[in-house]
Amino acid sequence: MTAIETHRRALMHVAEETTIRLIPIEDIRVLNPRARNKQVFARLVENISALGLKRPITVAPTTGGTESYEIVCGQGRFEALQALGEKKIPCIVVSASEADRYLIGLVENLARRKHSNRELLMSIQILSDRGYTCQQIAEKTCLDAGYIHGILVLLRQGEERLIAAVEKGWLSIKLAMEIARSKDVDLQQAMIEAYESGVLKGEQLMRVRRLVDKRKTFGKRYGQQAPRTEKPTPQKLLHAYQVEVRRQKVMIKKSDINEQRLLIIVTAMRKLLTDDYFRTLLRNEEIPDMPKPLADRILGETP
Repeated sequence: MTAIETHRRALMHVAEETTIRLIPIEDIRVLNPRARNKQVFARLVENISALGLKRPITVAPTTGGTESYEIVCGQGRFEALQALGEKKIPCIVVSASEADRYLIGLVENLARRKHSNRELLMSIQILSDRGYTCQQIAEKTCLDAGYIHGILVLLRQGEERLIAAVEKGWLSIKLAMEIARSKDVDLQQAMIEAYESGVLKGEQLMRVRRLVDKRKTFGKRYGQQAPRTEKPTPQKLLHAYQVEVRRQKVMIKKSDINEQRLLIIVTAMRKLLTDDYFRTLLRNEEIPDMPKPLADRILGETP
């Protein structure tokens, strides 16, 4: 029996069962326990306390002759009712093998959870590692086989930045593979060819250029530091010092220019505010105030 047939049979067990039974809480155990977010669980407890249980949990009898049950679906609801001090829990009892129980719980968890793009892409890599071809993965995921091949190439090379750009839709998988395969000296020529052929246009070209620069500076993965291939030397330290000195001199010069411009504005505003016609114009335009830092300078309260 295939996994799909097992899945369908497991779902039919749930669909055919309509009787709801009250089962003592001590007779139930969790089949496949999982950790929970404390805040999410607290909201679930609060919701059940205020509104009651909207949907019974699904359980299956255990083998061995004892009157006990294993949770198939509804661990969160079960634990919330436990926290509220309930003695019995409304349950739907199904007859299913242990494999079917795991499958039903897995399907419910997958259907409820919102997966990130990264998790979905890593699932593609897992399928590939298990021996599935690009065509087989494409049939399972309803994606193009060429896209699957490109994503696998990028995943194996750790190209997280390129994958993110592809997923956002502004970088084609073909160009991402070209960037991943090209050496630094070849990237410029590749981008020129992409621009001339119309693959990259205007703002998109600038975005790709910035992406390539970040990839070169910070690495292929997010949070990764670019490897240092050269040892620092006195000459390099001196050069870095000189570059920083020049940067700070430029910053001071810009600050002086801005200070002069602000002084001109303050002087002009002082003269204008002594003009009755200008003050009348401000009142007519319903401009009763001005930014406090500017007002303080005009009034002479700040240097």
